[in-house]
Formats: sequence, structure tokens, C-alpha cells
Amino acid sequence: MRRDTGLIIALDETDAKRALEVARSVSDTVDAIKINWPLILSAGPNIITQMSEISDVICDLKVADIPNTVRLIVKEAVSRRASGVIVHAFTGEDSLREAVSAAGTAEIYAVTEMSHPGGEMFTAPHAEEMAEMGVRCGVAGFIAPATRPDRIRAVRSIAGDLKILSPGVGAQGGDASSAISAGADYVIVGRAVYGADDPASAARSIAKEIRPFL
Repeated sequence: MRRDTGLIIALDETDAKRALEVARSVSDTVDAIKINWPLILSAGPNIITQMSEISDVICDLKVADIPNTVRLIVKEAVSRRASGVIVHAFTGEDSLREAVSAAGTAEIYAVTEMSHPGGEMFTAPHAEEMAEMGVRCGVAGFIAPATRPDRIRAVRSIAGDLKILSPGVGAQGGDASSAISAGADYVIVGRAVYGADDPASAARSIAKEIRPFL
């Protein structure tokens, strides 16, 4: 995945036509498009392939299952040309290793901590442990919350030069430049871009904001 702007769009639209329109409009500005279950369930899994023709695609499936099921899910996403897959780390080392193995040349990003307030209940207390496990398992990077920059710093201290992707910018209250300054490589922005009257302009504005911190 390139790192030209440090911006990833979380495209949580449920209308495939609108999602593709937004993706094309921001493709020159974002480094990747992250799609989640709402779009995949509404448009069908081939939307992964369609999006991959526009930009790198990260499938935010937050896979959390036994190793065999993890393997099957990751392989299906990658077969449709996903460049990366997001998985939960709390399922343990065997499942995480299976995800990395199944991904082949695609990248696995492990969730260390969720960005919403509830993320402080269960994922945050174990974020460092999950980051350490992710390093052992060979993941490409981690998900750490832009809503709590201090937690990005904690994960960065363990992750070394692995990638950190930070969701929660915009509607959830996270600040893009603060996340990058804390050690994130990319910020993930959803509603503030795809919900804007002019998504391309909104994306350019955020990219301009974080450029001095890259």
C-alpha cells in the first residue's frame, strides 16, 4: 500500500453505485479504500474486485474466529483482490498466524484497540499484549484509535516500523494530525469524507492537514 497522503477512506456506504462514485472521486487523494460489512453485504463480495480496480482495498472484516474459519475468510477476500484484511487479535496466536499465512502477499492488520468508547472496556487493557503477539505472528500492521492518541504511542513503542492505521477521525471525534503526530502511518476517515457534499474536496482538505506531519 502506498503512502502518498496517509489518508484511507472508510467507505461505509450501502449503495454500490454511490460507493463507486465516491471511490473514483477520491482515488487521487487517498492511499487506500477500506470497505466493511455494510457495503459487502449490500453489494455482494464482488464489490471488493470492483473497488480494487480503483485503489488498494482493505477489507475491514474484523475476522474473529477459529483458525480454519479465519483462513477461509481471508483467502476469499484476497482471491477477490483485497490488498489487506483487518482481523481481531483477541482470538489468539493460532488464529492470527493462520490469517497471516492465508493472506500470502496481502497484508494483515490486527486490531489492538477499538476507537469507540466501549473499546476502553476490553480491548484497551490488552492492546500492548495483542501488539506483541502481532509482531510475533508477522502481521503487516495494527489498528489503533485516533480517538486516543496516547494509545497510538503505546502501540508504536511495540510495533517498530510496522504500519499503524488509525480509525476514529471525524465523526467519532479523533483528530487526524494528532493521530499522525502520535505515530500513526495512516488515518482512516469515513463519514467526514463520504458523507460530505463534495467528498473529493473533503479528502483533499484532510490530506492537506496531515501533510506536514507525515
